[in-house]
Amino acid sequence: MPVRLSLLFKEPSIVLPVALLLVLFVQAPAAARHVWPVHGTLEGKNGKRSKDVSGIACTAQQGFPRCCLVIDDNLQAAQFVEVNDGEIQVGDMMSLIDDRFKGEPLELDGEGVAYADGFFYVIGSHGHPRDREHELGKREIAARIRASSQVVRFRTDGKKATSPVERTSRLREIIMSQPELEAYRDRRLEENGLTIEGIVIRNGRLFAGFRGPSFNAGRAAVLSVSVDGLFGEAPPDARLWKIPLGDGTGIRDLAAFQSGILVLAGPTSSERGTYSIYWWDGESENVRLLKELSGIVGKNGKRKAEALLPLEERAAGLRILLLFDGKKEGAGRSQCANP
Repeated sequence: MPVRLSLLFKEPSIVLPVALLLVLFVQAPAAARHVWPVHGTLEGKNGKRSKDVSGIACTAQQGFPRCCLVIDDNLQAAQFVEVNDGEIQVGDMMSLIDDRFKGEPLELDGEGVAYADGFFYVIGSHGHPRDREHELGKREIAARIRASSQVVRFRTDGKKATSPVERTSRLREIIMSQPELEAYRDRRLEENGLTIEGIVIRNGRLFAGFRGPSFNAGRAAVLSVSVDGLFGEAPPDARLWKIPLGDGTGIRDLAAFQSGILVLAGPTSSERGTYSIYWWDGESENVRLLKELSGIVGKNGKRKAEALLPLEERAAGLRILLLFDGKKEGAGRSQCANP
């Protein structure tokens, strides 16, 4: 049977634009009918169906159908999709980078997608590549870090690009100018290394949410910089936020909603642990816990929440779509908020 989770938030310490009722209808293992079907193929590594969806954003915050972009962190490209209420229709691929090492393509390690002012933005992890067996040489590691240390944007009508792709590596330079982040650069994730997994564009500023490092007192990093400081000639005007998410917990995704930001939090260095959704105003270091997802995301690490998408606000509150990775051929990846 599907599990229905609901929470009404009253007397918040942060002023919310509305009283939020988070209603998630979650797939139980035997309840496949509650998974949103994907029509077509969400492409992944080696031409197979994606198993590593890591971000989604749409051109509108409410309404259906909705034009969106999805990223798989093993690719050099993103994919357009159309989100309807209860299903996803796959569209065209969009090439983002062309980096190579010894003739082989290097992935962007795209971890987050955002939309603002007519542009889709995709952010790379800016972190050490996956190398659990320590098989990669120093030159290849450096090449992979360069490939993933990019922010990419293009103008869009929602279904295709309407301008050439722009790429910038300036965010890495800005990160290195932050002493509290620079100390963790190019470390492996299991060594509390630096890696980005969320992005939001808000009021002309880019917010990059870090899965790692996890700071003392259970703080996670968000770096805010001017968009014109990345893609133009303006000063970056960087500001580092350290928001309290809990010990060993980092940011797995960010999503803009009305005047604030939704934060998907999860384990920093391991796939095992609790995932949660927070509300953040983007202007202080105060967050409010909306819901722990312990009943949704298994602690064995086989189902990992990697992306969230606000669907619509009703009289009852806000509905959210969660996307998961780690399940073959997309099964269980699209967790739905039903009407």
